[in-house]
Amino acid sequence: MYRALLIIVAIIFSIASPVIAQPNESFDIVINNARIIDGTGNPWFRGSVAIKNGRIARVGWFDTSSAKQVIDAKGLIVAPGFIDVHAHTENVFDHPLAENFIRMGVTTLITGNCGGSAADIGEFLGRINTKPLAINISSLIGHNTVRSAVVGLDNRAPTPEEQAKMNALVEKAMREGAVGLSTGLIYLPGTFAKTEEVVELAKVASRFGGTYASHIRDEGLLVGDAIKEAINIGEQADMPVQISHFKISAKSLWGQTPMTLGLVRDARSRGVTVMVDQYAYPASSTSLDARMPNWAIAGGREEGRKRLADPEMRKKIAHEMKDGLKKREFKDYSFAYVASYRANPEFNGKNIAEITEMVRKSKKVDDQIEQIFEMYEKGGAQMVYQVMSEADVKAIMAEPFTMIASDSGVREFGSGVPHPRGYGNNARVLGKYVRELKIINLEDAIRKMTSLPANMFGMRDRGQIREGFAADLVVFDEKTVNDHATFEKPHQYATGFSTVIVNGGVVFDGSKMTGKMSGAAIRGNGFGK
Repeated sequence: MYRALLIIVAIIFSIASPVIAQPNESFDIVINNARIIDGTGNPWFRGSVAIKNGRIARVGWFDTSSAKQVIDAKGLIVAPGFIDVHAHTENVFDHPLAENFIRMGVTTLITGNCGGSAADIGEFLGRINTKPLAINISSLIGHNTVRSAVVGLDNRAPTPEEQAKMNALVEKAMREGAVGLSTGLIYLPGTFAKTEEVVELAKVASRFGGTYASHIRDEGLLVGDAIKEAINIGEQADMPVQISHFKISAKSLWGQTPMTLGLVRDARSRGVTVMVDQYAYPASSTSLDARMPNWAIAGGREEGRKRLADPEMRKKIAHEMKDGLKKREFKDYSFAYVASYRANPEFNGKNIAEITEMVRKSKKVDDQIEQIFEMYEKGGAQMVYQVMSEADVKAIMAEPFTMIASDSGVREFGSGVPHPRGYGNNARVLGKYVRELKIINLEDAIRKMTSLPANMFGMRDRGQIREGFAADLVVFDEKTVNDHATFEKPHQYATGFSTVIVNGGVVFDGSKMTGKMSGAAIRGNGFGK
């Protein structure tokens, strides 16, 4: 009896005890004395993380004496590398360090969002073999890219033959490693697509385990209908739905997040996998073209210029724009700031009202619209729009199904006046919304940046600190992590991150990029099928 009791006690002790590595076991890197947040949402625990051959080899307490490199993380947090599910980084091979992302803890980018992607996914992802990156890259296939290639920019439904060609392009992309289908239903030519067209394409992506990621048809007055459409597409195609940069951009609807979030909750309650992503700012960023009616710019810029050249058509477009301002409860275009305008860089950082007063010596809305027309005719501009409510931002962030994403490209330091989210998004969540405002706790914030997006996009070996998983890791100080980029001065890197590791390689050492190019192309479940 006594012997049996000893055996039981020994078994219980062996199960409860942490895994102890064998003496002299060799590791490439060990992060010692850290508070480990594993990405699942579980509370932190203290221990060490060992890396070998690009993978997490040990987690817990073990002999670290034979490690080739030891990183002392006393007083610091170690977490999985952040996965940015909504990026626009087709330019990443021109800026392979992706420094603005790495320095805020992002180790994996999912690009191809809002309906725009590389046309040849296989070629795009394959570039990493000849042009190494410091960051991991993954891509969706964009509906606008596919539709442009087959239908062009025309405002019409595809013929059956054209639909078949689009289906084939989506299938090709999924077989080449795309992680899903994206739509940008406010942009040309996606805005002309009926729901049925998108459903057919989504069904193709669904067969290969893809996700449907949508910049929905309207984020303002018709936001509820647009959310329902996205959910409907996912239901019909039997696939997960990600609603991009979830927001309300009409002032007249500020405070209506109980309605918009309720639509997501209702869908989830009946078994539909719906998630949303969000950047941590009350301002959006897109093109100046988005201020004009979709019908006015159909067919591309040349066709838009022709319409503006017709006095009656120009008057009609202006009237519709003024009516839209009124319905959204904006008095003028002072909410619209220029991020990048090639025709006149002096406009960068100024809003349309300021530019109009500077150029036309007028504050009238009619003259602001004329200024928009002129800028459109000269090639358009990238804009930042101050159209959101901070209270809505907080409410969305508190939801368990919200992922954190930047909606940014790889930045060229000092170029233009872009949205600050490209430099500070993840750090802003950790500094402002976790530490200062306590909207969410630290463990949940990390989950929203790691395991939640990894699960959403089928990344089976990322997003957690777990033995055997890819060694994408960030080390940071929760007390000092901060964003510094502002709308006025966006080119400022985040601080508080002391180490960023991608696939076992230290790419940022706390003061500088190391030059290590250990990024990988992460392909979807349909790759090679």
